[in-house]
Amino acid sequence: MAERMQKFVSLDQAGPEKRPAAERAGDFHEIHRAFIADKAAAQASRCAQCGVPFCQTGCPLQNNIPDWLRLTSEGRLREAYEVSAATNSMPEVCGRICPQDRLCEGACVIEQSTHGSVTIGAVEKYLTDTAWREGWVAPIAPRAELAQSVGIVGAGPAGLAAAERLRQRGYQVTVYDRHDRIGGLLVYGIPNFKLEKEVVERRAQRLIEGGVKFVLNCNIGETISFDELRQRHDSILIATGVYKAKPLNAPNEQAVVKALDFLIAANRVGLGDDVPEFSSGALNAAGRRVVVIGGGDTAMDCVRTARRQGAKSVTCLYRRDRANMPGSQREVGYAEEEGVAFDFLAAPKSVRAGKQPGVKAVRMHLGAPDASGRQSPEETPDSEFTVPGDLIIAALGFDPEDLQEDWDAPELKVSRWGTLTVDPAFATSLPGVYAAGDIVRGASLVVWAIKEGRDAADSIHAFLKDRAHTARVAAE
Repeated sequence: MAERMQKFVSLDQAGPEKRPAAERAGDFHEIHRAFIADKAAAQASRCAQCGVPFCQTGCPLQNNIPDWLRLTSEGRLREAYEVSAATNSMPEVCGRICPQDRLCEGACVIEQSTHGSVTIGAVEKYLTDTAWREGWVAPIAPRAELAQSVGIVGAGPAGLAAAERLRQRGYQVTVYDRHDRIGGLLVYGIPNFKLEKEVVERRAQRLIEGGVKFVLNCNIGETISFDELRQRHDSILIATGVYKAKPLNAPNEQAVVKALDFLIAANRVGLGDDVPEFSSGALNAAGRRVVVIGGGDTAMDCVRTARRQGAKSVTCLYRRDRANMPGSQREVGYAEEEGVAFDFLAAPKSVRAGKQPGVKAVRMHLGAPDASGRQSPEETPDSEFTVPGDLIIAALGFDPEDLQEDWDAPELKVSRWGTLTVDPAFATSLPGVYAAGDIVRGASLVVWAIKEGRDAADSIHAFLKDRAHTARVAAE
């Protein structure tokens, strides 16, 4: 092993080739070129094979990263893929969009020793793309068909991960979603330059071919009642995500575009849909001065999308400094390379429409740490200024929708933040009803949604297995 691994002392970190900023800012294709086999094997060989793999503990899915890096370095790619896929329902998605700098790669021991982390995400993406190309991704083939059925609300990452795991065990699985395509946030919320839609579509097709049923354009509480849904199935998983935009709470807020509206329109156009709000210019950044308010990953998606749509200028307004941005620092770096301007320590006070549109803002400084440990932003007196902007986009995060009211389900307990309350097994206050993903933990990462979808599926399996056993005993 020593001959093949631990080459971080002699081999520098090198990720996949990144397309030039001027080139990639003109299209919506992914920004990195694919790894070639020799380079993937070489970079995998930099792994230190730690006795305590902090990369694995830094991954929400607890992926067995050192093992599949070693197998990759040895050229045993199919085995490496199988190890990767054993704990992750969508490794090629995580390889593309996980903030590895905050998770596995950020925890990498050789990153801490200043040698530069192993390029874990790029190798993960390479392995799974190779598996799809070579036909190694096995179809879903349950050992036996079970009569019990599970209804899943939400075709996003948590719902899809749960659907796969339950269908593998033979349950009859139906996924309901409000949108007209499978994928939820993966299709409509994440731009193509981070995740091209064919990647999601082939996962969805695998589920369909494996027997998972999808009911699209279905809004629970309107198309079908929640009570009727519960009557149809032996168990329910709620995996709706969170989609309600946090308010700006500033005068003339109606002139501000919501981040998700902007991103959905862009993704629909990319998928070939006719989007009137885009055609009219309302959700199109072309030729406009764009100001995006926020500092998370959604804000970075918005600024980079606006740049690709041909915006005259793009400015990101954020109330803290760069070091305190909640999003991936890699994404911030990509945005800077692509021509996005950042105005740190600046907070909006009001929005101005009319002949001289823009954002009236105030300078901030960082004060004492708050309960989370981050320094609280405080206004600097007499520091008002204006950022000109024809298209103002608010990317301040998302809150849960009111499922109690929308679904006429007052007995469905929620937290003070509006997220669903669950026990450690992801069971809600209603018998047989489970919940996972952002609707439980609040707006978070795709990898956490996959993790919780898989775990909730295991809990549903235990619940249905126990119920079937109880029914057999009663019948005897």
